[in-house]
Amino acid sequence: MATQFEAGSSKPSAKPCVSIDLEASNFLAETLPAIALNTTRAPTSCSFLSAGCSHFVRPVALPHVPAWFGQWLSLPLKLWNKYRISNIPSLIFLDATTGKVVCRNGLLVIRDDPEGLEFPWGPKPFREVVAGPLLRNNGPSLESSSLEGSHVGVYFSAHWCPPCRSLTRVLVESYRKIKEAGQKFEIIFVSADRSEESFKQYFNEMPWLAVPYTDEARRSRLNRLYGIQGIPTLIVLDPQGEVITRQGRVEVLNDEDCREFPWHPKPVLELSDSNAVQLNEGPCLVLFVDSEDDGESEAAKQLIQPIAEKIIAKYKAKEEEAPLLFFVAGEDDMTDSLRDYTNLPEAAPLLTILDMSARAKYVMDVEEITPAIVETFVNDFLAEKLKPEPI
Repeated sequence: MATQFEAGSSKPSAKPCVSIDLEASNFLAETLPAIALNTTRAPTSCSFLSAGCSHFVRPVALPHVPAWFGQWLSLPLKLWNKYRISNIPSLIFLDATTGKVVCRNGLLVIRDDPEGLEFPWGPKPFREVVAGPLLRNNGPSLESSSLEGSHVGVYFSAHWCPPCRSLTRVLVESYRKIKEAGQKFEIIFVSADRSEESFKQYFNEMPWLAVPYTDEARRSRLNRLYGIQGIPTLIVLDPQGEVITRQGRVEVLNDEDCREFPWHPKPVLELSDSNAVQLNEGPCLVLFVDSEDDGESEAAKQLIQPIAEKIIAKYKAKEEEAPLLFFVAGEDDMTDSLRDYTNLPEAAPLLTILDMSARAKYVMDVEEITPAIVETFVNDFLAEKLKPEPI
């Protein structure tokens, strides 16, 4: 069985990274010094993070990087988790004063703004980024302003991608059900197709709107706005253009009747085939329970939820993503595969934190799980007091 929760290879192909490294070093050598001459907010340092397994990696020097720019530094692997890195190469721009993410998709910045005219590349409102005509099948184009007052799904997909085509078939039905229920909802397709012909063929299957394929700049800006690292991705926005969830794909697959639309995030999820992919996004607390006992999973969710809500609220106040996702896992084939892959004991209940990108696990095997035990376990993990075991 394919382990959908498996982290990427510890030895990914270096070819794309080498190519991007050369582009990045040229960008640093030529563009950023020019920015420095014209602004007091020029970047002052850059850090390199290896895709290796070790918690700390060696410094790497790139050619042609100017001396004034400082060293490229190696960083703890935990930053992979902090910034939710799922693919390489990846380039993120931060505000050096606050440490907050300015732009998640710096590689597109290098491609789209080689002269640095849009520096400091901070996020813009959705309505500004999407502004312009949108295509609709068998109908006239609409202006993006017509979306005001509606929930919006921004759908990044492509015909060449089999999981995308599978999701599109489900999403068409979800879209129909939501519209028939009288909800104000629209989807915008942002194509990653390799040709306009493929785009047109794929878009013919869709009843919603699309950014014109020829408007590559707008498609790229939307990718940059949401830091898209893979497809299919469905971002669900509220009527003000603020993100409700980045996990629209999971929500659509888990809620076929769309009863929970617009899918506000839940503090604790029940682990399933459709959401197991989220285990790759960073450290996850997973409480394994005996699901043969009726109500055991629900009781476990109620036990974890106050701690999860406290952690989420704490980091939301700092405008940061929570450092942990929270799951309850019952007994099924997928959970058995996860136990096998991470070499966990068969005990239940079993409290764990799984960090796939670091290939590390933290296990607390006690007879009874209480809120105090869970909270101490979480706080010790966040304070780096726990000793990891290898996965």
